Amino acid sequence: MSIKIILADDHTMLRQGLSRSFEQEEDITVVGQAQDGYSAIDLVRELLPDIVIMDIGMPGLNGIETTWRIVKDYPGVKIIGLSMHSSDKYVREMFKAGASGYLLKNCSFEELVEAIRAVMAGKTYISPAIGDMIIKEYAGKEGEGKTAFSLLSQREREVLQLLAEGKTTKQIAQKLHISPKTVEAHRLRIMDKLHIDNIAQLTKFAIQEGLTEIET
Repeated sequence: MSIKIILADDHTMLRQGLSRSFEQEEDITVVGQAQDGYSAIDLVRELLPDIVIMDIGMPGLNGIETTWRIVKDYPGVKIIGLSMHSSDKYVREMFKAGASGYLLKNCSFEELVEAIRAVMAGKTYISPAIGDMIIKEYAGKEGEGKTAFSLLSQREREVLQLLAEGKTTKQIAQKLHISPKTVEAHRLRIMDKLHIDNIAQLTKFAIQEGLTEIET
């Protein structure tokens, strides 16, 4: 039976290129494509794929947060991170979120296919290109210091990403279906927890933590 996958990446050309390549694989079928985390969750709910190939740096809802939600609500769906980031922080947070694999975007298509088949067989796949140091960092310790994923609630991380992406209080309220006052309350709690008193530093923190990839 064919392995059903969803491609979640905000770069249309990458998704389309991968989709065309997968057409040559008899045991793998692309059943959907998503350009951000929210649409990825919607597609998972609708299509119940076997695997989601997940970019980390997506607007609106990043890949780490999306992975948390999918794994929690659809534990039968496997996640493979496909990212440009080899930093141990991104690798660690993706696996803590429940991912079953992690590859770099400069990997070969053959390696991605190998990872898909390995994950479907119940294995964990980490690209050799990431390096032994990163693997040891993930396997041996939890990492140093507090992170956005340990300090902030899911809703606070969601608000922080949208703030860092330049959304106004009103836009965030509309996006998350909450009141502007609630958004402001979340913003104040975020600043209090992080000991940060301005949006510029919040944005810098969000980028460092992998919540967004907007350039400073």
